[in-house]
Amino acid sequence: QVQLVESGGGLVQAGDSLRLSCAASGRTFRIYAMGWFRQAPGKEREFVAAITWSGGSTFYTDSVKGRFTISRDGAKNTLYLQMNSLKHEDTAVYYCAAAGYGAAVYYRGSYGDWGQGTQVTVSS
Repeated sequence: QVQLVESGGGLVQAGDSLRLSCAASGRTFRIYAMGWFRQAPGKEREFVAAITWSGGSTFYTDSVKGRFTISRDGAKNTLYLQMNSLKHEDTAVYYCAAAGYGAAVYYRGSYGDWGQGTQVTVSS
């Protein structure tokens, strides 16, 4: 099992930036990919971005392309999400998640380990 702890959320204004972090511990050698998902009130949890842990291939949902950047620091076992040009519709609880080998990175069910989430609120 992999333990994940997110940090970096907060209240910002539209157009501002935030960087989320996710520290991984435990059986990190099993990680194939890590992703960020978000859940707004009354909505389903949705895919935001993912990265393969060894190769660094990145994947984004269309609504954040060009604004968000996912990255990782393997030495620190830490995942990041740099969020620029934030919009009110980006308001949600953001979760990081870890997936094992062969995972379909866009699919929520591929991820077996989840963090507790961090709130991002963007005022318009």
